[in-house]
Amino acid sequence: MRPTYIEINLSAIRHNLEEVRQAVGPERRILAPVKANAYGHGMLQVARTALEAGASMLGVAYLDEAVALRQAGIGAPILIFGSELPENAPEIVHWGLRATLCTYELAKALSQAAVRLRRNAVVHIKVDTGMGRIGLKVEEIREFLRRILELPGIVVEGIYTHFATADGSGDGEFALAQMEHFRRVVSQLRKEGMELPIAHAANSAAVLRFPSAHLDMVRPGIMLYGLEPFPGASYLADIRPAMTLKSRIVFLKEVPPGASVSYGRTFVAGRRTRIATVPIGYGDGYPRALSNRGKALVRGKRARIVGNICMDQLMLDVTHVEGVRVGDEVVLIGEQGDERITAEELASLAGTINYEIVTSLNGRIPRVYKD
Repeated sequence: MRPTYIEINLSAIRHNLEEVRQAVGPERRILAPVKANAYGHGMLQVARTALEAGASMLGVAYLDEAVALRQAGIGAPILIFGSELPENAPEIVHWGLRATLCTYELAKALSQAAVRLRRNAVVHIKVDTGMGRIGLKVEEIREFLRRILELPGIVVEGIYTHFATADGSGDGEFALAQMEHFRRVVSQLRKEGMELPIAHAANSAAVLRFPSAHLDMVRPGIMLYGLEPFPGASYLADIRPAMTLKSRIVFLKEVPPGASVSYGRTFVAGRRTRIATVPIGYGDGYPRALSNRGKALVRGKRARIVGNICMDQLMLDVTHVEGVRVGDEVVLIGEQGDERITAEELASLAGTINYEIVTSLNGRIPRVYKD
């Protein structure tokens, strides 16, 4: 058995969902995003845990993720966030999935599939209020809805938008302007008699920063996994990281001054140095950008990564770690003793975001679940 693994604390997932519930109140639905293998945490296990903890809907990026959930026996409502091609309409209807709708071509294909299969095609209309990705323009919504409501078998369950700057990465006023555009559109459509049962906009950042965005349902992604949607978010909610990345030392050696470690000789020892080899690398999704920068925990102490991270291995300077030996536990994300290494810390060192750190950890690393 390979000594590198990811430990997922499902109790933390439950706790974080309860923190969302405390933030948005009992009357609002919670959609649990489990796309990208539940942000690297394991889609099936997290989906089941979130539903047991009170989520009423799941969210995925693609059709194949939704089908995998259905094939695993999960019957809860599932919304596909991406804009699917019309050719996928029969499978969407067959599996009883919610489609994001922002093209008439997909609407027609869904309608045809619904009629043929004698089932309804349930859709959520996507509105682009400033993200600039997918979705209808605000001025297109009314005519689009009029046309699709004429199609047999189409049931509009929801309408939603997505913020570009709710995480604080830009002007907070822009997010509020997006929200105002969206609220105005939804309000006007409802006044005109169009049934839109579920309006939703709030991601994790908006759950914490913008109560006006809570609407009928919220979509807390990153905070469900205990990661900060923006710096300082942990001061607004008691979110607890669910992931710990662990391995063990498989080899130890001492190198003299002038000796190099790993490809490219980017680390040359300036003194007699004790080097520990750990069986994890960029082939597992651990960022090569952390070469000579990142740290791991060994016997409760921080140990620096030295040399370039390899596909399957990385090396640590453990000269200062007393009593270190082959087989010792190494924590790359998580806590050991009084020390802690977070996904946010690694993201800062690697020049990326915490989302990328956890979603990049691939299936070569086994997941172990605990309550």
